Amino acid sequence: MLVTLAEALETPVSVLLGETVTEPKADDLKAISEKLEIINLQLARRKIMRRRILHGLFISLAAVTVVMAAALIWQNSPYLSWDYGDPEKAVAGTMFHAFEWLFVRAAPFILAGTLAGIFLTRKKD
Repeated sequence: MLVTLAEALETPVSVLLGETVTEPKADDLKAISEKLEIINLQLARRKIMRRRILHGLFISLAAVTVVMAAALIWQNSPYLSWDYGDPEKAVAGTMFHAFEWLFVRAAPFILAGTLAGIFLTRKKD
């Protein structure tokens, strides 16, 4: 009889008996899946942003390397004509020569690395 009354009133039997009823939980699996989807989208956006930043840094480093090489070629080693009798010019000329020497040896590797980085971080469609 209690069941019939509960069906007629469209309420659970426990409410008719005066017990506290806990609201049925939302589908836990659906809620977890929605949260995981949000986290997945955030991680995907972060990955895309990181790739874009790296791509820009590789392009910038390649451009700086090319500009520095062009500047060194354009200057044509001006320290070769300096008077090294002056100690300050001798130190400056030695430092300029050391920089130029290291740059000429490192630039091909830097440029190759940046070109590889640009290729590997490009947008893949």
